[in-house]
Amino acid sequence: MTTAAGGAERPLVWLPFDPADLGAGLPDGVEATEVEPGRMPDAEGFDRVRFFVPDYEGGFDMAKTLARMTSLQVVQTQTAGVDNVAPHLPDGVTLCNARGVHDASTAELAVGLLLATLRGFPDFVRAQDEGRWAYGHRRSLADSTVIIVGAGSIATALRNRLLPFEVEVLRVGTRSREDDAGVVHGRDELPDLLPTADAVVLLVPLTDATHHLVDAPFLSRMRDGAVLVNVARGPIVDTDALLAETTSGRLLAAVDVTDPEPLPPDHPLWHSPGVLISPHVGGATSAMLPRVHELLREQLTRFAAGAPLANVVVDAHAV
Repeated sequence: MTTAAGGAERPLVWLPFDPADLGAGLPDGVEATEVEPGRMPDAEGFDRVRFFVPDYEGGFDMAKTLARMTSLQVVQTQTAGVDNVAPHLPDGVTLCNARGVHDASTAELAVGLLLATLRGFPDFVRAQDEGRWAYGHRRSLADSTVIIVGAGSIATALRNRLLPFEVEVLRVGTRSREDDAGVVHGRDELPDLLPTADAVVLLVPLTDATHHLVDAPFLSRMRDGAVLVNVARGPIVDTDALLAETTSGRLLAAVDVTDPEPLPPDHPLWHSPGVLISPHVGGATSAMLPRVHELLREQLTRFAAGAPLANVVVDAHAV
């Protein structure tokens, strides 16, 4: 057991990486230990963990793990979404997400998927495999209207990357308002906005309200030839409804997330015309760890000092 200078036990922090990776930013007031998912069941200190950072890729039973942490005070995810943690969060535990960590990489991927779909990159790759010169006329992102369903930090990062492409960007949040980036339309305006868009990008968390938000009526309101880009969560889209629209050739889609996920090898979405699929890699880039480390240095400093934490999703102290 490690104690602080005054004799009190230091709070135990479990990290999915070497605490040395945080450099000089690790405060003296905590004891940090690396615990990999594969050896977590046999790790010592479950009853002492107060601050837990789950591994980005999972690999463990979240419900059983959190239930064993009887002294737990904070769960800090490395993801923006917390749908895999929130249902299993014990009472009295604060949950924080990684808002800001994946803004750059997820926005980059959304732009890449949209460009690749409009300009036909998958067709170019297939033609190259065959040694075939596949010249043709393609659509441009320029002069398009793009709706971003979501108004968080990733949506803002995406908006900032899209504007130099000479597009009109419309953001849609849960309610209409204005922020530093301009007008945010309310979700109740979506039915009227959808027919105006050349592309719709999904960037909302998975909740009861957003489960199958993109259903058959939603898709039917999108104009012919429009592109649906999903870099949020798979169940936000009704897969059967999307499959019907892409199989007919009326809509195009580029998805980094699917339902089910991973997508089974024999799933028809793999072969549906105009569908581009990436394997949930929105945040899995070289940009992630430096930003995760920066966030954790700040959060652990706050935690050790008893100061309010950032990015709080569930506040254990809320009345």
